[in-house]
Amino acid sequence: MLLQAPTAPARVPDGSRPGARAVRARTAVDPLARLTSAPALLAGLVVVTLLAAGPFQRIDEAAHGHWARALTPGLRPFIQHVLDPIAGQAVCLPVLLAVAGTLSWRHRTWRPLWCAAMAELAFYGGVGLLKVVLARPAPTTDDADLFGGGLRQLGWSGISFPSGHAAEAVLIYGTAVYLVGRWTNASARTMTTLRLGVGLVALNAVAVSYYLGWHWISDLVGGLLVGGLLLRLLVEADRRGWRPRSRRAVVARHL
Repeated sequence: MLLQAPTAPARVPDGSRPGARAVRARTAVDPLARLTSAPALLAGLVVVTLLAAGPFQRIDEAAHGHWARALTPGLRPFIQHVLDPIAGQAVCLPVLLAVAGTLSWRHRTWRPLWCAAMAELAFYGGVGLLKVVLARPAPTTDDADLFGGGLRQLGWSGISFPSGHAAEAVLIYGTAVYLVGRWTNASARTMTTLRLGVGLVALNAVAVSYYLGWHWISDLVGGLLVGGLLLRLLVEADRRGWRPRSRRAVVARHL
């Protein structure tokens, strides 16, 4: 039996509908949501990559310095071995697995652990692939040209863009916070605090890498953008159940 399209209701002026203003206020697009949408983050990443390929290289080179060694040599071990690893795999991955594992056990589902696995796969498949393809030398080589390095030629010093630590800070810790909000009854204040924590971790990763002289500025900005983009795509995929709607379902919805 064919479904008939429902008759369109008569239009009523907005002012005569009860609660029309409240509905419009709730459905208004948040500017922050636009800035952190996948298209906006992708556009930002493309722009930063193009700038890093040429126009921004002089700024990268002029702003670079081994500041920790020159300004605070006594604090360098603490910065390098305590502050820098916070955004590294040795710390962020156990945090994500602890959160995902606890939530999976409590709710008797593999979904949080699956989400964590996808975040880790996105990091190596997304950030790692960009690093290898763009092949930008690290500041230790005094060469900021994209495609001027490479894993085979310079090892880890040949794949500097985008910054892995900056990307991990956003993607891995961001996934952990998303899982908390998705699978617990955490209050809005708690979620705000956790998001601020992710921001502080990301800021720490950027500041430490720059202060140690391990990355060009555009590497760090690119890392934040690609980490945010991968996080956004992961969250959207998880909310949709990891399965794209079939064409039949889309057609049926509009019948």
